[in-house]
Amino acid sequence: MSTTTTITAADINKLRQATGAGMMDCRKALTETNGDFEAAIDWLRKQGQKVAAKRSDREAKEGVIIAKTSADHKTGFVVCISCETDFVSKNADFVAFAQSIADAAVANNVKSAEELNEVSINGAKVADLINDKLAAIGEKIGVAKFERIEAPYVASYIHGAYRMGVLVGLSAAAEEAGKDVAMQIAAMNPVAVDAASVPAETVERERAIVVETMKADPKMAGKPEEMIAKIAEGKLNAFFKEQTLLAQAFVKDAGQTVEAYLKSVNPELKVTEFKRVALG
Repeated sequence: MSTTTTITAADINKLRQATGAGMMDCRKALTETNGDFEAAIDWLRKQGQKVAAKRSDREAKEGVIIAKTSADHKTGFVVCISCETDFVSKNADFVAFAQSIADAAVANNVKSAEELNEVSINGAKVADLINDKLAAIGEKIGVAKFERIEAPYVASYIHGAYRMGVLVGLSAAAEEAGKDVAMQIAAMNPVAVDAASVPAETVERERAIVVETMKADPKMAGKPEEMIAKIAEGKLNAFFKEQTLLAQAFVKDAGQTVEAYLKSVNPELKVTEFKRVALG
């Protein structure tokens, strides 16, 4: 027996905020995909709507994001302490609280959010300190996101009022380049370091959307599958150029790519990985 998912106004509004699409289009997308949020985004894109592709950002509604590295710059950490309102997130005491938890992550070289909750600060577990803070401010808070990378050199960057944190792993020490690339990632939100490191599922998802969009275009009616596939690959290459870090135009000098900038600093300098954590 089939069941029908009820589409609520809240569901529609959530999709509108995520995509910028119209209310009726969002309702249609959710109806067509039986309420599956991510599938609804793809449905809108396949109709040719200019909506944002799903990205690898780890989002939280409100909170404080701290990005830090170890003293030797070989390990980096991003910690997001979430809360419910920006009133709390902008409070100096709450920012200091988040800083203390990030400091504990660095000092104990923790590997996960679960491990961080068990770490002690002045004799009290982080999890207990969070519960105490929750009781004091009356909002649900917690370690919402945790990211960690290791590399020969890690640069960290906090954007805005603790609303985004970036880590960049480099193959060699390069302080200024590390900061520049971290700022690039904050501004341009690449999906991967280069085309080769784009997850296979992301490639297939983009390919499917490109092909479906082309098939829906009256100008492509009757065109052979081989031609559509070839054009689709060209569009995918354009996607890689826009959405992968090394191929992007460098924000501080649009006349060169990020890859060219790194080579100008050190011909052997490479980005090993990056993490970008942002509040929604």
